[in-house]
Amino acid sequence: MGRLKYKGYSGTVEYDESVGYLVGKIIGLKKALILYEGNSIEELQKDFEEAVDDYLESCKAKGVTPEQPYSGKLVLRMSSNLHGAAAEKAEKEGISLNEFITRAISAAVL
Repeated sequence: MGRLKYKGYSGTVEYDESVGYLVGKIIGLKKALILYEGNSIEELQKDFEEAVDDYLESCKAKGVTPEQPYSGKLVLRMSSNLHGAAAEKAEKEGISLNEFITRAISAAVL
């Protein structure tokens, strides 16, 4: 199914047959579990946005930094041959290996 997006957070959209309505959770968080529900996509989107806002307000009230869905840091494992080939290609292009990988992933998903 699709994804909901709001203020940099993404959430799932699922149908729960056992309760007969739409449910979801915010993805990409390690510590916080944020759930929402609705009888329609519109209700689900509204509850999702309210859940994000409540989470952000709660963090502010507690004086803690809200957890971000993704840190922007990624540990990547690959074969040494692929690592070497990517590093050589990046060097030939005059960019860092990090930039090379970022461009490759962007080309694949955007």
